Amino acid sequence: MKKIKLDIVGLSYSQTQSGAYALVLGEVSGRRRLPIIIGSFEAQAIAIEIEKMTPSRPLTHDLFKSFAQAYQIEVQEVIIYNLVDGIFYAKLICSDGKRNIEIDARTSDAIAVAVRFDCPIFTYEFILSTAGIVIEGNDFVYLENINEAAPEEKSVASSVSGYASISTEELKTKLQEALAEESYEKAAKIRDELNKRKAS
Repeated sequence: MKKIKLDIVGLSYSQTQSGAYALVLGEVSGRRRLPIIIGSFEAQAIAIEIEKMTPSRPLTHDLFKSFAQAYQIEVQEVIIYNLVDGIFYAKLICSDGKRNIEIDARTSDAIAVAVRFDCPIFTYEFILSTAGIVIEGNDFVYLENINEAAPEEKSVASSVSGYASISTEELKTKLQEALAEESYEKAAKIRDELNKRKAS
């Protein structure tokens, strides 16, 4: 079966399930998107790695990477290989240089590991044709603030307004403090305010 390569194109608060997030994967050579509902912990783990934020202590997926590399095991790719009753199934393709091993994983965990190993993510045509959506233009190309806000409070603008009156230098200090305290929601808000200032 031919594999189709996917990229992460969006991560936002889920409009359909409270406390969950929508991870949107995009077909590299096409217009189809594959939205997957994931938990807040996994969403945070993916966002922290994508944004290159460094937690003061390793998260579970960081520990997995360190453990694997200590024994010369690399994750070569992630495959979302099945879809049954609305649930996606994924596996990690791992290698120690001598043999390849397939390890079953929840899709959200597999992607959190994939971004840490910088390995490709694949799926199959039957999954994209069943659960994929075709996007016109550049919709879903965003990585929203990861926090525990209610859906009506999900916009980045509303979540960072409290930092508008603080100087950029003070914000950078507060960002380091938030990371040291492992307060990732707060760190994400500060980061978004800093990014907004850079863009303006």
